[in-house]
Amino acid sequence: MADDIKVRFSDADLAMFKDIILQKIEKSNKDLELLKSSYKNDGNNGTDDTSPTFKAFEEGSATMSKEKNRQLAIRQEKFIRDLKNALLRIENKTYGVCRVTGKLINPERLKLVPHATLSIEAKNMQK
Repeated sequence: MADDIKVRFSDADLAMFKDIILQKIEKSNKDLELLKSSYKNDGNNGTDDTSPTFKAFEEGSATMSKEKNRQLAIRQEKFIRDLKNALLRIENKTYGVCRVTGKLINPERLKLVPHATLSIEAKNMQK
């Protein structure tokens, strides 16, 4: 029957992880807004795009930069979504339990990757 007992982090540990995640969400939202404004040209009211001279290399470079920032923004949105899902797991008290092994994920790993759902052991089994 001892195997039926679910291993989980204490409420104090969950509160600590929640603080870490909330801080990461706040920073990530700020980073996301910067990325979005850089590829949407929100802050640029200049006349660069009305210049009569055609600068193909510069325009191509600017387009590539915007596309790269757009891709980074998409990754940032996924990261924020993963962090919010981690908050749900905290509320459900399932946070930090590896979805493959059922064991607790190393707390040091969760401090670095707070949205992790796999232990290092499970990650290594995927290789």
